[in-house]
Amino acid sequence: MTIRIPDRKTRMHSDLGRCVLARTIDSGSGCIRQMKSSHAVGRIDVAFDDPNLVADAGLVQVVGLAEAVGLPGLVTDRLKIKGAGNAGGANPGAKVMTLVAGMAAGADSISDMDRLRLGAMNVLFEGVRAPSTSGTFLRSFTHGHVRQLESVHRQVLAGLAAVTPLLPGADQLAFLDLDSTHRQVYGYKKQGAAVGRLKGKKTLHPLAAVLSTPLCAPVVTGCRMRRGKSADVRGAAPFLVEQLITARALGVTGTIVVRGDSKFYSADVVAAALRHEAEVSLTVPTSPARDAAITGIDDAAWTPIHYPDAFVDEDTGELVSDAKVAETGYVAFTSRPKRDQVYGRLIVRRVKRLNRPGEEAQGTLFDTYRYHAVFATGKYELLQAESHHRGHAIVEQVFADAGASALAHLPSGSFNANAAWALLWVIAHNLTRAAGVLAGGTHARATTATLRTHLINIPGRVASSARRLTVHLPERWPWQIALTNLHAAVTAIARPPTVTA
Repeated sequence: MTIRIPDRKTRMHSDLGRCVLARTIDSGSGCIRQMKSSHAVGRIDVAFDDPNLVADAGLVQVVGLAEAVGLPGLVTDRLKIKGAGNAGGANPGAKVMTLVAGMAAGADSISDMDRLRLGAMNVLFEGVRAPSTSGTFLRSFTHGHVRQLESVHRQVLAGLAAVTPLLPGADQLAFLDLDSTHRQVYGYKKQGAAVGRLKGKKTLHPLAAVLSTPLCAPVVTGCRMRRGKSADVRGAAPFLVEQLITARALGVTGTIVVRGDSKFYSADVVAAALRHEAEVSLTVPTSPARDAAITGIDDAAWTPIHYPDAFVDEDTGELVSDAKVAETGYVAFTSRPKRDQVYGRLIVRRVKRLNRPGEEAQGTLFDTYRYHAVFATGKYELLQAESHHRGHAIVEQVFADAGASALAHLPSGSFNANAAWALLWVIAHNLTRAAGVLAGGTHARATTATLRTHLINIPGRVASSARRLTVHLPERWPWQIALTNLHAAVTAIARPPTVTA
């Protein structure tokens, strides 16, 4: 298959004639460029009649990458749905590929999967399943089938790490972030949905783990669906163990720092991390022991620090640009048996407390501060450890990406169907991330929304000649080099060089 982007020309032509993109208006203060339509709207006709057009031409590379790491075969081998009505478990490989491809293109509901059957998509892809078939497939899942799909996801991610530089620097340092998010659902028959933290809104409460290095954008190593009223830390310790094993399987040989906010500050989570030779960096909630440790820090031990890029304080929501930091030895979980207690350091950031909005500005007899404390183990010195923990905010970008794509909705009334949907989003997210890495440049660290706009949601025209397909793409496409790099890389992965004796 050939991807063809025409060379740049001096003039563009269309079926409407020459397209005037801008005109220069002479004014007293200079020239103003104004975009205008080349024809009055009433003189433009719209016709949906071209069978050779596609809206998401970049899916050719993403689907090719999924096939190269064996996604369809893994699903067929490991996902065994038997006895489901309406043949829901038949051909699971084709159905998973349909759902993942649709999510990679931006689908956020089951009905959106129909975008894979429009125009000339049937020329580019075979075996695309209808939305109704995909919905029946998802509703056939049990908890055991969800766990089988988790196994498929881990193997696919390992395959992506093997054929793409997905985690540069993982031989030195990697961060594994634990966090949870609430996804609002609607209707009265959503299994597991409940009014939890979001007052007045019914939600489900997935737990996710995100893996990154200082040199790369994050990939998602796991996502587990939970009831809306589940505590944030529920199931976090065994979930963390699985993610640490996955991280090592991906080739992370350096230090792993497990990061999390105060919701995950628990003896079980810390014990799971240390048992698997990982370090921790967890926010410590307010407690008498924490406050006593902070009070004992000598005033001369505080180091001023200026943040070039202000960040949002997770406790107050205020922007922080200047602070002071210090550290002290700390024994965590002193209320637990001695075997559960852990010795480490308390990394403390203090920010001068300002007048609240609406309060009259006035001087103070002495300064008061807000404190943010982090329990850390490991070798990194004070400023490094404090900087590492602030990087935990990267998980919020992943959740933002999820909310702008497949996790904008949890489409089924079945809890297990929604759990499978979340895992399929993880696979689609990681495939899109790997595609960005292969495209190179700024795309290696771009958000998935940007990757879809630049590399996937591209209009194209499919033509056939001499038993080859050519996808004609818009000329002057700004990201032509990135797409060309991606196509060449996926082609090389899909067709490894033959070895001659």
